[in-house]
Amino acid sequence: MFGSIFGFAILKPMSKALPERFGGGYFGPKENVCCQSAATAAGSLGLLFSSGFPAAYQLGLLGNDPSADFGRIITFTITCAYVGIFFTMPLRRLYILKLKLTFPSSVATAYTIRSLHVGVNAAEVARKKTWALAISFLISIIWRVTSEYAPGIMWDWHWSWWFYRAGWKWIICAESWGWIWEWTPAFIGVGLLVPMNSSVSFVSGAALAWAIIGPALVTTGKAFGVAMSSQYPGYMNYANMVLDDPVHAPSPEYWMIWPGCMLLLSSSVAEIGANYRTVATAFSVMFQPALARLRRFRGKGGEDGKESVVLNKEDGFYDPVPPEEQTPWWLWVGGLIASSIMTMCVMKYQFGQNAGVTLLAIVFAFIFSLVGAECVGRVSVNPVTTLGNFSQLIFGGISKGSGMAATTNQLNNGLTGMITLAAAEQCSDMLGDLKTTHLLGASPRVQLYAQCVGALVSIFLSSAMYVVFSTAYPCINTLSTTRCSFPAPDVASWRAVSLAVSEPALPIPLSAGITALVLGGMVIVSTIVKYRFVPPAKHHLFPNWNAVGIAFVLGPSNTYPVAMMFGSLIALVWRKRFGGNWLMYGYAVAAGMIAGEGLGGIVNAALEIGKVSGLLYGTSVGCPMGEYCG
Repeated sequence: MFGSIFGFAILKPMSKALPERFGGGYFGPKENVCCQSAATAAGSLGLLFSSGFPAAYQLGLLGNDPSADFGRIITFTITCAYVGIFFTMPLRRLYILKLKLTFPSSVATAYTIRSLHVGVNAAEVARKKTWALAISFLISIIWRVTSEYAPGIMWDWHWSWWFYRAGWKWIICAESWGWIWEWTPAFIGVGLLVPMNSSVSFVSGAALAWAIIGPALVTTGKAFGVAMSSQYPGYMNYANMVLDDPVHAPSPEYWMIWPGCMLLLSSSVAEIGANYRTVATAFSVMFQPALARLRRFRGKGGEDGKESVVLNKEDGFYDPVPPEEQTPWWLWVGGLIASSIMTMCVMKYQFGQNAGVTLLAIVFAFIFSLVGAECVGRVSVNPVTTLGNFSQLIFGGISKGSGMAATTNQLNNGLTGMITLAAAEQCSDMLGDLKTTHLLGASPRVQLYAQCVGALVSIFLSSAMYVVFSTAYPCINTLSTTRCSFPAPDVASWRAVSLAVSEPALPIPLSAGITALVLGGMVIVSTIVKYRFVPPAKHHLFPNWNAVGIAFVLGPSNTYPVAMMFGSLIALVWRKRFGGNWLMYGYAVAAGMIAGEGLGGIVNAALEIGKVSGLLYGTSVGCPMGEYCG
């Protein structure tokens, strides 16, 4: 979304001011989507530096500081940049053309781009939509920035804390389990876009995990929380990831990783299995040009390759992209092979990891990327950190039989987890861009080029920014007891899993493993019934298991599912009561809300660096324990 808006603001005037030989000329929606695709890729690698790398430094697994390791950081980031991009291309046909996943943010982006390119002579309807977009965008930016100075009043409503302080003591359990109301324009906007089934599944998964299973675990002694303060009895932290005994004394958040990941994996694999013909067709379509040439060479195919055109439509749905704009098979296959070889070489010669293990990590990265794509396509949330943690656990177990030192095991399973994280992030971002491309009628091949260029920028920019910030704020990479301006909450889970997998036994609580297997089996049976015995018109009656799984792994922080449900209810009433008005303004308002909160977050980060943020000058009124909660 940032790339769409800023790209338009910068490049549209330049296209008019510059002569054509210096980049001037026509700049329309297709050119704009190319710009935003490059911007998306440029931001996709940032998660590496707010999860795996800080955890490695906190555990003493790398050098003294990122400046000393800058070369290794660059080469590892290069390996993470391209694998996920190249194996995305065959998935376009399944997720976008066959399953028609929503990709809410991508729909909003496509709508934004269309609105941005409304000319002075456009219809009155288009101008109204553009105004709706602009107004919701500005309101969301202003709300996000100003709320940082009064977060307990304008952003998060800790309602159960208020009742607790008023004397209703037991209600504090709602606060402990993350049932907080948050005025987040972005997720309310996402709720306006996604189907009601996705929102209901998301909030139902949160209720199942953090209002039923979680409290039951604590009551029966299967999981344990930590008191927030001795001054406030009953106020607990159930999200801590400091695990001295992860099997017998896990936190509820750690316990829930296992059934949550099983839900995500089994749901994605079941969906792929139920649509195996489409998957096979997707790959066959990608390889058809090579097969057609082989047939002509052997004298068994038509001279002009007509057979290939027929096969392209055998799966029963139409691909509107002309052949010259499709991504040729040799491009993505060649890129995947080259990036995989590069990854194996870097991991072998710079980190001492077996090439076979690295290749296996790439295979798992592909599998987990399917999960990320499903999640982003359905509810606009990508649980890549949890997927990376799950990969850590798998490869930590594999590495135990090698006899390597515990610190080497911790470093290698962390790096393989980061490969998974980056691949899943790149894959879901690329599919989202391809959704926008599809809606605007642009070229998938051009988007691949744009993503490759954007990723190249991200390799150096993300690494350099990590060095700059960790130099200015050393607490990012140390286990400091003081408050850090950039706490990076994903680091705690990454560090905890790295320590856990170096233990003699796989750290899965028995109850969590049994629950995971039961839920996984239930998901598979549900998916088989849905596709074998229920007509497509009734598929929306089945739960969206990916949304349920995301609610499990997000931890006891239920602001997102509640806000998304709120947005979906608004959309439901809006459509029923004022259908024409919804068609006029609905998507524009949602797009503005999503983009506005994101830009507001950037402004807040700048204020933090400039030492004028809400942390220094804001109020803690309405926040638990009287501490600033922005």
